[in-house]
Amino acid sequence: MTTGRFAPTPSGMLHVGNLRTALLAWLAARSSDNGRGRFRLRIDDLDPAARDREVARRQLNDLATLGIDHDGAIEYQSERFDRYDAAIGQLGGAGLTYPCWCSRAEVQAASMAPHEDGWPEGAYPGTCADLDTAGRNRRAAETGRPPALRLRAGGVTSTIDDAVHGRFTGIVDDFVLRRADGVAAYNLAVVVDDDDAGVDQVVRGDDLLASTPRQAHLARLLGVTVPRYVHVPLVTGLGGERLAKRGGATTLGELEALGVTPPQVLAHLGRSLGMDPGDETSLAVDLLTKFDLTRLPRSPWSVNPTDWAV
Repeated sequence: MTTGRFAPTPSGMLHVGNLRTALLAWLAARSSDNGRGRFRLRIDDLDPAARDREVARRQLNDLATLGIDHDGAIEYQSERFDRYDAAIGQLGGAGLTYPCWCSRAEVQAASMAPHEDGWPEGAYPGTCADLDTAGRNRRAAETGRPPALRLRAGGVTSTIDDAVHGRFTGIVDDFVLRRADGVAAYNLAVVVDDDDAGVDQVVRGDDLLASTPRQAHLARLLGVTVPRYVHVPLVTGLGGERLAKRGGATTLGELEALGVTPPQVLAHLGRSLGMDPGDETSLAVDLLTKFDLTRLPRSPWSVNPTDWAV
């Protein structure tokens, strides 16, 4: 049975781009398997700076206002460090990890050029990959900081199947599994989380497409299912800039203050996904019979949500 998910970071209220992705993920899951598909919610609060339970509560309330319901308990990444440690232990036991003392600035300066076909932007060049014990001791002394932990991928290629972009192949660099501060990295956590929740369909913005071969490769190393992916074009402002949480009146609460009701927001989101919402759309379930994954737009949705108040 298909299981989809939405996993917001509680760093601010959801804007219409986030809500659109959540709605699409919900529709894609709920419309699967003759309407029996499941949908999970997770709060991606790995980063200590983003562990705001009040913001998370308000995000969940906005989703509920639009009728985006879920199956099972809501999970929080900040409560799952034991699962990430177990996965890292499995990889380490197979000789697939190594410590790295490179700073972000050093990686950026030495990273593989993004024009090199297949490499993700900011790909790690392997500076610390082959250090012996003496070399590691020297790097530790030079930097005076704890190391991050990287996956020894060796530049393998990894291919995924995407509902929007088709087959996509990328080169996998030695990406971070655990940050220098001891926090599990996103690429590791999302693979472990999705597998534990039975998620086999992932809908998200296409800005994450280039890094997805990393996650697929990691899933295969861990012996877990690689999800089916749906990477959708982003929502942008009318000038082409990426819509942001702090980019003006773009959240559900801000739009309500302008007189734009949640059903009206839902109708606009439905149209942006290739549907005709009609006049009776008040909750997400009203769009289910009109949803067709094959009709998703292939270009960014440029919008100024404040225009909806006119």
